[in-house]
Amino acid sequence: MNFNFVIPCLLGVEGIIADELRSLDASDVRAENGRVLFSGDEHILARVNICSRFSERIQLLVGSFTAKTFTELFEGTKALPWEDFIGKTDAFPVKGYSLNSALFSVSDCQAIIKKAVVERLKLKYKIPWFEETGPVYQIQFSIMKDEVSLLIDTSGAGLHKRGYRLQAMGAPIKETLSAAICSAVRLRPYHTLYDPMCGSGTNLIEGAMMVKNMAPGLERNFSAERFSFIPREVWTLERERARAQIITDSDFVAYGSDIDAQALEIARENAKRAGVADCISFERRDIKDFAPRSEKGTVICNPPYGERLLDTSAAAALYTQMGKIFKPAHGWSYNIISPDEGFEAAFGRKADKRRKLYNGMIKCQLYMYFK
Repeated sequence: MNFNFVIPCLLGVEGIIADELRSLDASDVRAENGRVLFSGDEHILARVNICSRFSERIQLLVGSFTAKTFTELFEGTKALPWEDFIGKTDAFPVKGYSLNSALFSVSDCQAIIKKAVVERLKLKYKIPWFEETGPVYQIQFSIMKDEVSLLIDTSGAGLHKRGYRLQAMGAPIKETLSAAICSAVRLRPYHTLYDPMCGSGTNLIEGAMMVKNMAPGLERNFSAERFSFIPREVWTLERERARAQIITDSDFVAYGSDIDAQALEIARENAKRAGVADCISFERRDIKDFAPRSEKGTVICNPPYGERLLDTSAAAALYTQMGKIFKPAHGWSYNIISPDEGFEAAFGRKADKRRKLYNGMIKCQLYMYFK
């Protein structure tokens, strides 16, 4: 059975997600602003949930239509084949959003969509009432410029929740964004990775998992594992496929340091849970004492900044210090994510390349120095 899917995403990572989907054998991949569309069977559904490093969640597209009135919304929803997915006892809550559309009341849209799905299922199952005690089929709706998309979430908890980070320090970088940065800087197995302000270790862990080809979703569960139209063996086979592709003989090493001893303890535990503790070393060290252990290296860091942990003057002073420490050298690249438009001035030189990304809802730039 073939399905259409949508991955909602923050601006800046659409292309990375699209490339990843193609590598996972998804079909009809199309990147748009804020989302990526693709198609595939139940194996692709499971594979992308288990293996995607950069996606936040995978949504199954039930259908799309134009609606400018509540009547059109009701009839358009009711016309879709909900019975192909939702059983007699399944739960099907509804949530979503509306932007730049005639139907702007989210709560009214939510109620009308719910009613329309109920009416459709009543006709198909010949029952007057739904107990909704079974597996959850979370219905998502998006209405943009009067175009309605109705979807079912297949992931459950966001895909950034890999399962290894039980604790995090203040304002941590999201796992999916960290993975996207590792991809953007073209981290390779023969590189030595450094994060001199590693916090709970996310950049180092995501980098290690990427170069070892460890699927980030191997140790977690997904909503779609309880969906009746997906055979259980699909998930077993896709997990076996992912495990078989793990690279076990990599020479990759990474070094993390931080001034905060508690953060380092959390980072060590996170690395153990992620299965990459064997290739990451942590030590307590101030960034001013940054001491590389290799002739070449890749630095990725997410320094504290004005909107996060430091006031703007302290952040600027830190950037200046970083500019003096991260000196241009053959075989070295320095990659820093920051929302501060004055970063380059404080750092002391213009980036060789900049890439716009979002850390949560904060618009940032990835400043890349490699020359």
